[in-house]
Amino acid sequence: MPESPPERPQDPHETAREIRRRRARARAGRRARKRALIRAFWLVVGLLFTGLGFVGLFLPVVPTVPFLIVAAAAFARSSRRLETWLLEHRQFGPLIRAWRETGAIPRRAKWMAGAGSLTGLGVFVVLREPTLWQGLGVGGLIAAGLSYVFTRPDG
Repeated sequence: MPESPPERPQDPHETAREIRRRRARARAGRRARKRALIRAFWLVVGLLFTGLGFVGLFLPVVPTVPFLIVAAAAFARSSRRLETWLLEHRQFGPLIRAWRETGAIPRRAKWMAGAGSLTGLGVFVVLREPTLWQGLGVGGLIAAGLSYVFTRPDG
């Protein structure tokens, strides 16, 4: 733990109450700086995941809504304005709100996730010609992901 700064020279007329108040103000300042750093961290995380989500609009392999769900959670800890913007977004807002309220994924999104994952697995097998273990590993990861998606309630 870093050393605390040296105490300023004591005023011989400073009372114990004044000393406690001065120390309390110093602690409050440290807590405020810590909160600001944490908020900045969550803001960067939210912006990063929002960027990844919008990349997913143009790349069919990259999911969009899961990244935006993470972004909304990060914005909830850093920026109410950006969180509101995501939650009220015309296209993605209802999906994010449904996830927050019930953990629901729309049935159409489930089937699209399944089709996209199986297409990705097919492309992987054709282009990569994986060994048996590589194919089973990738297939197992896809199966685990799809089992999670298909066990969520329909939104």
